[in-house]
Amino acid sequence: MKPILTADKAVEDIKDGATLMVAGFMGCGNAFTLIDALIRKGTKELNLITSDTAYPDVGVGRIICQNRAATLTASHIGTNPVSGQKMNSGELKVTLVPQGTFAERIRAKGAGLGGVLTPTGRGTAVAEGKQTLTLEGKEYLLELPMSADFAFIKAEVADKYGNAYLPGATKNMAVVMAMAADHVILEAEKIVEPGELDPDKVTIPGIFISAIVQSTLPAANLQLKP
Repeated sequence: MKPILTADKAVEDIKDGATLMVAGFMGCGNAFTLIDALIRKGTKELNLITSDTAYPDVGVGRIICQNRAATLTASHIGTNPVSGQKMNSGELKVTLVPQGTFAERIRAKGAGLGGVLTPTGRGTAVAEGKQTLTLEGKEYLLELPMSADFAFIKAEVADKYGNAYLPGATKNMAVVMAMAADHVILEAEKIVEPGELDPDKVTIPGIFISAIVQSTLPAANLQLKP
C-alpha cells in the first residue's frame, strides 16, 4: 500500500529550485491542498510545469502570485494577468509551448522516448534554437522530453494502492505527468480500501504514485470568463 501522508509531510522534500508539474486545467483538477501546503512551507524558485496558470490566487495560480516560481513552462497564461506581468518585468522566465507539443513532451519522458517530431511551430519563435529534421519532404521540429522532480495530481477517488479515478477535465495532463515525474503525490477527495474502486474506472494505476494525501480544501467551482 502507498503511504498516506498529511499535506505538510508530503511536500516536506520539495526543496527550493525543484521542478514541479501540476496537473489540471484552469484550476479544475489542481491539487489545492498540496499547493496550499507547499506555499505554507515557503518553497521558492520552483521550475513550474503546468498547462496554464488558472486565475490569480486560484489553484496553481497561487504559486505564481505568491512569487514561488522562477521559471514557468505552460501553454496558456492569459487568464492570470499576474503571470504576464511577471513575464514582462523579467521576474518570471516563461516558456510557452503549444498544448499538443506540451503533452507529447511529457509523454515522451514517461515512455522512455528521446523526443518527438512535430510540424507545429515551424517558422515561428517556437522553432528558435531547435533541431529540425526533414522526413519524406516535410520538415519537423525535434521536441525533447520534459520531466520533473515532483508532480501534484488530484483525484476524486483513490484506493490505498494509489489507483486513482479522475473524472472529466480534471484528468488534464495528469496521466502523462504521473509517468514523467520522479515522485508523484496524489491528492484524493476520497480514499477507499483496495477492491472498492472499480478497475474500469482507474485513470492512473497506483504503480506511478509515490504517496497519497487526503483533500482538505474543496475542489474548484469555476465559471470561465469570456
